[in-house]
Amino acid sequence: MNRPRLEATLADLDTDGYLLDASQEDANQLYLSGFTGPDPFVTLYADGEVHVLVSGLEYGRAQTEAAADTVERHADYDYEYGGREERYDMYAAFVRDKGVESVSMPPRGPVGTADALRERGIDVAVDGDDFLREVRAVKTDEEVDAIREAQRANEAAMRAAESLLAGADVAGESDDADGDAEPGTLLHEGEPLTSERVAEEIEVTLLRRGCALDETIVAGGAQAADPHDRGSGPLRANEAIIVDIFPRSKATKYNADMTRTFCVGEPPAALREWYELTERALHAALDAVEPGATGEDVHAAACEVYEDAGEQTFRTDPETETGFIHSTGHGIGLDVHESPRLASGGGELEPGHVITVEPGLYDPDVGGVRIEDLVVVTEDGYENLTDYPIVFEL
Repeated sequence: MNRPRLEATLADLDTDGYLLDASQEDANQLYLSGFTGPDPFVTLYADGEVHVLVSGLEYGRAQTEAAADTVERHADYDYEYGGREERYDMYAAFVRDKGVESVSMPPRGPVGTADALRERGIDVAVDGDDFLREVRAVKTDEEVDAIREAQRANEAAMRAAESLLAGADVAGESDDADGDAEPGTLLHEGEPLTSERVAEEIEVTLLRRGCALDETIVAGGAQAADPHDRGSGPLRANEAIIVDIFPRSKATKYNADMTRTFCVGEPPAALREWYELTERALHAALDAVEPGATGEDVHAAACEVYEDAGEQTFRTDPETETGFIHSTGHGIGLDVHESPRLASGGGELEPGHVITVEPGLYDPDVGGVRIEDLVVVTEDGYENLTDYPIVFEL
């Protein structure tokens, strides 16, 4: 946690404190409390201190693990297995016990908790700006190291995927029996190589390196033309295969992100041209990353490469369904998508922002191409946290 930044940001609140009622799955809760509680619990920031309220089940672990100034349990407020109204009575008592009569809550905080506190005489304001999200956007050195470590696992997973693709046979290109596979289908050990099989290799590799990923993207051919299509079924030669991996460290809970596009065999001329354009767009966007530049500046640098080549972007046609149809990137940390945005309207970049840079082109008639690196903004530019080659043809 960046405690000085937290204190400076929340000092501007018009309320006495900031309240969260959420589990560890809420990145703001995990950031503020430092506690991996699987069930919802309450964290209160007030007067420069962090206070956590948990059930008796979690009390011992929270005392050891939470990054809080105080840790209390339900029993301290004569509650353990009461009903809903008694629970809200406890929340109100916990808040007042810290000298707090008004709190801010995030825009997605439980409306039930907010209404119950109001009914008990505590003023609740909605933090429409989501201040904690902005605090989290600027990473400490320790947070950058955690993301860097997750990226190393990511690179190992990408190597495993690339190796599986590069080692594949192609149905119809040898005298060996290919079973029922259609010509051009990639084969692994005589069986069609599917998106699911490559994803499995990725996920197993990540687990062995302390990371987890419920879903990844291994999308080939027309499927690659949808940026968030996970991919399914057999993969084919001479088509683009987008591999996008975004693992989370099981220890630190920080995420990484990287995309590479591969082609086993000979890509069509249009696809090769797209790849070369996207690599140029990547480098143009990276060259624009520095403190004081805006996310819009970085996005514009990528767009200009595509637009100069006659490709559509959302800047030239907000309704286009082909071309460059997403932002150039996003922040990454405890969430895989967080501030800042590299897009039209994106704000100023600061040292400590960790961002993806991921231009791409998409059209079902051609396929899709995306290349993504992960970088941290530094005092004089950026450091690329990605140590993986940019290679298209395998």
